[in-house]
Amino acid sequence: MAALLVVAFHLFEAHAATRFVQIINHGYLAVDFFFVLSGFVIGYAYDDRWNTMSTTEFFKRRLIRLHPMIVISMVIGAVMFDFQACATFPKVADTPLWMLLVVMVIGMTLIPVGAALDIRGWGEMHPLNGPGWSLFYEYVGNILYALFVRNFSKLLLPLFVFATGAVLLHWCLTSQYGDLIGGWSVAPDQVRIGLTRLLYPFFAGLLLSRVLPG
Repeated sequence: MAALLVVAFHLFEAHAATRFVQIINHGYLAVDFFFVLSGFVIGYAYDDRWNTMSTTEFFKRRLIRLHPMIVISMVIGAVMFDFQACATFPKVADTPLWMLLVVMVIGMTLIPVGAALDIRGWGEMHPLNGPGWSLFYEYVGNILYALFVRNFSKLLLPLFVFATGAVLLHWCLTSQYGDLIGGWSVAPDQVRIGLTRLLYPFFAGLLLSRVLPG
């Protein structure tokens, strides 16, 4: 259901007059639920493996698990790119083939692109797969877990989750539009939103995996 909400949100988003009037305008919050789920699964699947698994092995496992679909999505985005030419995506019709291929190859690595390679005109870090920004932050969460957070004590992890939750709540109360939409661009304010949306739910999910029985 969460996945369908995200799909519906993006379908309606492209044709909405403003962010406040589109149908299912809170469907994007399913992404934040996915971050909770990801943190839970990471803790449940890997917390008890570190005695026999290196950090390199963990990253290898995560790449094998996540990256094939990223590559496929970028290829599909490139194949379907020209069909998007319309007023909603003003740069599509003027994008040369070489630039499209460059964006596709970079996208396969999940490295964000900046304004110079914004080939749709929406300021996305992954123009061929707009929602790919969430997978980028998924990788950030995995890296933070493997390098630092997995070693947090029973006291430190709840404190960390509380602090990141406070940051998220502050953003909810003080953001310009009163919502959590954002994170898909490499602009500083968007990076802030992306990290804010990642840190609390992802590591709250990890905390849940450690405190729930079984």
